[in-house]
Amino acid sequence: QVQLVESGGGLVQPGGSLRLSCAASGNIASISGMGWYRQPPGKQRELVASITTGGSTNYADSVKGRFTISRDNAKNTIYLQMNSLKPEDTAVYFCQAVDGSLVYWGQGTQVTVSS
Repeated sequence: QVQLVESGGGLVQPGGSLRLSCAASGNIASISGMGWYRQPPGKQRELVASITTGGSTNYADSVKGRFTISRDNAKNTIYLQMNSLKPEDTAVYFCQAVDGSLVYWGQGTQVTVSS
């Protein structure tokens, strides 16, 4: 079992920045990759960014150049640095961890971009 706890969401003005954190605990040695997803109001959950244990990253086109995913292996934590935020980035952001065929989710953290 893997437990994921997100933090760092909140209300920010357009053009602002936020950094999300996701701390993993439990059977973390089996995790092959982690990522961030988001679910805007009334829409389906979508991939934002992902990172493998080897450090390879992948981003949704809508966030390329604005968001950066990173990991701190010593802290078993991944981060999502979000810059130049837009109102359309408003969503609940979820952390995900993959262990073979098993997928774990955090509880989500709300990000609201509004003036």
